Amino acid sequence: MAGSSGLLIPLVAGIIGLGVLAQVLAARLRVPSIIFYLLVGVIIGQPGLRIIGDGTFGGALSAIVGLAVAIIVFEGAYHLRFDRLREAPAATFRLVTVGAAIALVGTAIVVKFAFSSAAVSWNLAFLIGALLVATGPTVITPILDVVPVRDRVAAALETEGIVNDVTAAIIAVVIFETVNPAASSEGLLRAFSLRLGTGLLVGLLVAGVVYYLLQYVDLSPGDAPRNSRLLVLAGALIAYAGANTIATEAGVAAAATAGMALGNVDHPYEEDIEEFKGDITLLVLSFVFIALAAQLELASLIDVGLSGIIVVLAVALVIRPLLVFVSAVGDRFTTNEKLFVSFVGPRGIIPASVATLFAVELNAAAEEVGGAQAELLGTQADILLGTVFLVIFATALFEGGLARFIAEKLDVIPMRVIIVGGGQVGRALAARLEDRGENVVIIEQDEAIVERARNEGYAVEIGDGTDTDMLRSAGAENAKTVVAATGDDDANLLVSQLASSKFGVERVIARANNPDNVEAFEDLGVRTISSAMATAWAIDNQIERPAIAHWMTDIGRSGDVQEVEVTNPDLIGKSIREVGPMLPDACLVALVSGEGHEHAEVPTADYVLEAGDMVTLLGRRESVRDGMQMVSNGD
Repeated sequence: MAGSSGLLIPLVAGIIGLGVLAQVLAARLRVPSIIFYLLVGVIIGQPGLRIIGDGTFGGALSAIVGLAVAIIVFEGAYHLRFDRLREAPAATFRLVTVGAAIALVGTAIVVKFAFSSAAVSWNLAFLIGALLVATGPTVITPILDVVPVRDRVAAALETEGIVNDVTAAIIAVVIFETVNPAASSEGLLRAFSLRLGTGLLVGLLVAGVVYYLLQYVDLSPGDAPRNSRLLVLAGALIAYAGANTIATEAGVAAAATAGMALGNVDHPYEEDIEEFKGDITLLVLSFVFIALAAQLELASLIDVGLSGIIVVLAVALVIRPLLVFVSAVGDRFTTNEKLFVSFVGPRGIIPASVATLFAVELNAAAEEVGGAQAELLGTQADILLGTVFLVIFATALFEGGLARFIAEKLDVIPMRVIIVGGGQVGRALAARLEDRGENVVIIEQDEAIVERARNEGYAVEIGDGTDTDMLRSAGAENAKTVVAATGDDDANLLVSQLASSKFGVERVIARANNPDNVEAFEDLGVRTISSAMATAWAIDNQIERPAIAHWMTDIGRSGDVQEVEVTNPDLIGKSIREVGPMLPDACLVALVSGEGHEHAEVPTADYVLEAGDMVTLLGRRESVRDGMQMVSNGD
């Protein structure tokens, strides 16, 4: 075991290196990185190899884990935007209240009756239940990175992860005081309120100070972006440490509060801060997961045996679906989306870190009391650690590893828009499409352009868009639109023909760089946009209709125009006069088209909507988005 100070530095460097390799491998295989972190940690911590053990970091492991948790929770909360919560407000709120309560009570009942041992009291059962409430951004975010679900689904999962991390940690600490004989006893409600209140207060205070410094203080013009990143990182750590000093585990709530508060206000250098925090989070996440997993011996998992397996199955297959379907009742989630959310509930860093620390404290208390009580405390520590980590391993491996497969089977990944060609035209189109919520993938073979597009935040596949396998890899089988936007007309024509004939894509559009090729493209059934004609249309719009031209150019800032199919049965058979008041304010039906229409037309007030009609909604951005949801019934 590497316990000497001389080996500690290369050991830490080695763990971080393994973590980075695990992240690269996970990205390559498109599975959550936590799977590889856990596997690496268990391997290097087993007897025989034992690179990391109980005494490797001395008594510093808990402090290291705590500071890492602060960074991870802060980063996850920073990305949690209030405007995204409007995608599914009712379901999101119920997931973190009613759903969390179902998870806590349900898991506690299963643990109590799955283990026949007298060592498992109701207090210990509820302690395990509290820890297993937390899903957390450390496991949810990597899944959402490889499974691009709709915003409402992602928002619900992300919010649940952030909020439940906070509440689960605090509740677990409060309940632990009833299990640990060395802890002081105080009222459960009072203890919970004290920690949550402390976290909220300290988090808001730190966020306010950091915001003031970012907004109004000169951070040295030449080094302002770097200083702003360091300032925010320090703020996260100070919020955590300050709140934890006042009340144990209040630091998690403080870090989450500070992150959410700063992430939802405008301040300088936001993009620099986001990129920096993302990189730091990946490093500390890999280190902490590997280090914690290395503390666990496989014997601990085996010892919980059949009882532990029963808990895993109940948590994943009974309790999780129950709380999701109860929480999402009456909301805009489809049945398949509810099933997907039911499947995605892996446990992450909070239960792993807190359970490890609790087990250490119980073993320390056992050494002090001795006798039969010491044996009882040791058994409780083993059951606590074994059960929690068994659930973490099982849910991370199966739910994380199979998430994309399940999402594809349930068809909850929105259909893609594939743009072949990542040049100025392709990237400009991708920006507009992503702004209105489309799932866009760019195919580009020029490495310099690929790097630039990825730096701008686009999903890019490297390869030749005229290759069938490349189109399939980019998701052409699940694409509703393919745009051939390269500077080569021959390539654009071939891409269009492959998308139409091989993959049956509903809408294929090609860019014609040479106006003389437009007629030839259209004779082959390819919808074509001439670069020269597009420029002429834009200039004509600026001359003849400048107001609408400016408004259209500013789509995504103030207004929007969207076309959507009428699938909501409540609207079919109703006239425009009846539908108008049902739409959100500042949203109106501008055009109707579809199979029964030779051309798009402006509907009269007496026009009756039919199934399959395509309606064009025009209005303010948020109103149009809400209108689309209503017209399509959330599909």
